[in-house]
Amino acid sequence: MTLLKTLAVCLVLANVCYFLWERGIAKVPESVVAAPTPGTLKLASESPGASRSDASGGAAGTPATGTPATGTPATGSARNAPAAAAAQDAGRAGSNSGLLTNVKRCISVGPFRDVSEAAHAASTLRSGGYDPRQRVADGEVWAGVWVYLPLPATRPVAEQTLAKLKAGGIDDALEMPGPNEASVISLGLYSESKRAQTRVAQAQALGFNPGIADRKRNGNVYWIDIDLKPTDGLLNPSDLQGESGRIVRLEVKGCPSAGGQS
Repeated sequence: MTLLKTLAVCLVLANVCYFLWERGIAKVPESVVAAPTPGTLKLASESPGASRSDASGGAAGTPATGTPATGTPATGSARNAPAAAAAQDAGRAGSNSGLLTNVKRCISVGPFRDVSEAAHAASTLRSGGYDPRQRVADGEVWAGVWVYLPLPATRPVAEQTLAKLKAGGIDDALEMPGPNEASVISLGLYSESKRAQTRVAQAQALGFNPGIADRKRNGNVYWIDIDLKPTDGLLNPSDLQGESGRIVRLEVKGCPSAGGQS
């Protein structure tokens, strides 16, 4: 009998609960559940709109509240980075320009074949405001443009060629070792372009086709060292040319070490 009473009471309570649930009395308002209490931190994943944002293709990792806690410092660093990089580049540029304007540059001009050529170049530099320093060194120097003919293969033909050249006015023609270690007939060595061209034309008028080559020699050569001002450009070797029309084979390079200067 007691068991039946208990079952009856349970059925009554179940009916009462179902009635209340059906009427909506037992439901908790959604706004009460969703609204966070004042002063309480809320994670983005706990926001009611988080799942809806993910499902609609929202950006991953973006908080639903729209106010990221760590966004402000990162934005400030990004804004300051270009200014810091520009300041660093300006510092490097200033340092490099100082090196370019304050460095002392010493250059050597040469080699000159003899003292007279070096003296003329030194005088020209001195009139330009420089302080030239002359020094002597061992080296190879350009001696001139060599005009020559290949030596014929047979001795009789070679003698006929020499005779024809002398008869045509080329009296200084002679047989000698050539630029390629083979004997040639030399027609002259010239330091002026005009004179070399005249000799070539003279040989062509006699029916020959002469060759030309640079001739060099070893021995003492002369160099001139000067210090350039910070604003000076490099010199043009042709500006130091002596006689008009004279061929110049000069170069400009850095000065040797102090121990190599005489």
